[in-house]
Amino acid sequence: MPSRRDFLTTAALTSLALTLDAQETKVKDGKAAETRAAVTPGKRPVMICAHNGYNYLDEGFAILSRGGDTLDAALRVVRGPEDDPNDHSVGLGGLPNEDGVVELDSCCMHGPTRRGGAVGALRDVRNASLAARAVMEHTGHVMLVGEGATRFALAQGLAKENLLTDYSRKVWLLWKETNSDQDWWGPGLSDPKWKPLRPTSQREELHKQLEQRAADLGIPPALCAQAARQVMSPPTGTIHCSALNAKGEMSGCTTTSGLAFKLSGRVGDSPIIGAGCYTDQDVGSAGATGSGEENIKVAGAHAIVENMRHGMSPHDAGMDVLKRIARNYNGDMSRLRYIDMVYYVLRNDGAYAGVSLWTGYDSDHGKPHYICIHDGTKRREPTTPLFQGFSLDFPPRPVVRGQ
Repeated sequence: MPSRRDFLTTAALTSLALTLDAQETKVKDGKAAETRAAVTPGKRPVMICAHNGYNYLDEGFAILSRGGDTLDAALRVVRGPEDDPNDHSVGLGGLPNEDGVVELDSCCMHGPTRRGGAVGALRDVRNASLAARAVMEHTGHVMLVGEGATRFALAQGLAKENLLTDYSRKVWLLWKETNSDQDWWGPGLSDPKWKPLRPTSQREELHKQLEQRAADLGIPPALCAQAARQVMSPPTGTIHCSALNAKGEMSGCTTTSGLAFKLSGRVGDSPIIGAGCYTDQDVGSAGATGSGEENIKVAGAHAIVENMRHGMSPHDAGMDVLKRIARNYNGDMSRLRYIDMVYYVLRNDGAYAGVSLWTGYDSDHGKPHYICIHDGTKRREPTTPLFQGFSLDFPPRPVVRGQ
């Protein structure tokens, strides 16, 4: 009997048989009313962020409501996941690189003073977002990376600590023992030598084996299934937040621990001003979560803001950049199905949009993408996808060593 994964994969591939032009027409026609609504100014103040910032939006919005600084408000939201050891994509407890070391990336932009700061491959400091702001406020530079970023952050008074929790260390051990031959050394999706692989029929059996080994390593029973998923499909999670106050001042921040089990020194889009985050309070602010390498290649956040500068609505500005990602692969759906991207778009009049390459992720469980908003009412809203269906896990066919 076909599994849920097989069904979803088949459904996705059937949808993917459509041409890009047909997809674009469908999105344009089906979302015409939504696009018109997006042109209407929204409320101010307002904040938008990724799903893992939802529980912290009230505190950030309270700062805006009191007339506080927009960057202070955005940082308050992203620091929540940074401080949470159970969020394995940001800050403390983030999943490490292939050497077992947690490396963090972040950038921020402050609209009122038109400044920005960033850190890349930061170690031993949980709040990469605060380190990025310190670069902005206390140096003549925009970005510091690696050992220099860590030394600077410590000199600014940020605490030094081991960012590996007991859980994240054991998940890394599980990956090292069983799946480290499925690493990020390539070939990558953009490499001409890369070829699509058929989904393995042994996936469920591999998952069970990993769960058993996770238990042997001492991972709590309730977390063994999660650990197995993270080893088989290394997560990419991140958080972005943009804030707009009643005066029209804007700021944005993006922070992450990056792709799990990445090569040491890998830097994704999150600390790249213009890719992971870009703010111009004359126009708007945008940020991203998802496939960092793909977002760097289209300078996603900057491209979105520039689209709005030239008159596009937040929705259309984001969709245009998603189409650029698709065109980078000439519409090759055998590759695009392993890529995902979510853009968070906020215009300076309060209009906003959340757009994504796919309807959702985790093809086994069908998790939809959504953005979180607070404009006096806190809520979640689904993103508008370029392609219907769920992105597939990458690497596409994990193999347990020895099998």
